[in-house]
Amino acid sequence: MDAHPDTLTQLARPHRKAVLVALLWITIVAGILFGILNAMKGAWVITWVEWGMSLYSAFLLYSVRKPRQLERWILAYIFPFFIAMMVALATPKASVTVFGWVLLIPLVGHLLLGRRLGLGVSLFFIGLALVIFLNRFHADTVVMDPRSVANMVVLTACITVFSHVYEVSRERSEIQLLKMAQTDFLTGLPNRSRIKVFFERERSRAGREQQPLSLLIVDLDHFKEVNDRFGHEAGDRALVFFADLLKHRLRATDLAGRLGGEEFGIILVNTATSTAIQVAEDLRRALSEADLQSDGQPISLTMSIGVAELGVDGNSLQDLLAAADQRLYQAKDQGRNQVVPAPVTHGPAGAPSPLV
Repeated sequence: MDAHPDTLTQLARPHRKAVLVALLWITIVAGILFGILNAMKGAWVITWVEWGMSLYSAFLLYSVRKPRQLERWILAYIFPFFIAMMVALATPKASVTVFGWVLLIPLVGHLLLGRRLGLGVSLFFIGLALVIFLNRFHADTVVMDPRSVANMVVLTACITVFSHVYEVSRERSEIQLLKMAQTDFLTGLPNRSRIKVFFERERSRAGREQQPLSLLIVDLDHFKEVNDRFGHEAGDRALVFFADLLKHRLRATDLAGRLGGEEFGIILVNTATSTAIQVAEDLRRALSEADLQSDGQPISLTMSIGVAELGVDGNSLQDLLAAADQRLYQAKDQGRNQVVPAPVTHGPAGAPSPLV
């Protein structure tokens, strides 16, 4: 399962908010302190920059309580912060030690912006800081001592690389944990949690693009008899076999998941009821004709399927599950091994239309 970019953003949001709040407090306190110290030295340009950044950070600290706009507040902080840093570096009265703040750029950039944008922003401002450094001290033989310059370059490069590697590792770990939390341990199919996330995303897309969306609920017929006759281990193998069948028969854009026991849910993207019925019939025939055995004895599997469509049967996952589940039990009552879609009536011109 590849994590959607929006999902990654949601995962990183609490982490980034905590980092942002901490940085805002540090910026407020440090800005006041260094502003006073620079004022005592008569460096009024950098003094007002420091105090202005403190006031601005206090405003952001108040505003960041709105989590939905967190990414905007991060950008609203990080660019003025780095620009203020560049102004401080370029100030003639600022000492060479102020360039030590450059080491914060890759750390802050990656922690707040992630591995891609964080790396890009970090490299840009580090490069700008290097230009400012060379412009200010190119004629100073003491400052431009090759050993000192090499130490700063290597140290900055190490922190940039370590920050990037950390973000890559953290992102991969969160994706892996999310995958484990949203995957059925036996079949490897998505579980209810993942089905819900997928449905919400595809429902929004279907609304924007005016596309249909259908849901199938599948239940393996007489599965208890399989467990009783062949054993639970054979029953587990049968479930895995069916899961593999779903993976090979469905499109990459669709999603099949295990709802529990021998019940499965399938979301068919850009698919109306008429096409969903065809998909369901194809799955039903494929399973009934499948060659599944246990210790040389054939295991006969069939399934009953209920079909529901977004808009026709409701607009929430709960609505569609309820409608498809009702038709699934209707298929059971009618003898199993069949597909039951929404009932249809005929409109004025004789064309079939769904009942709503």
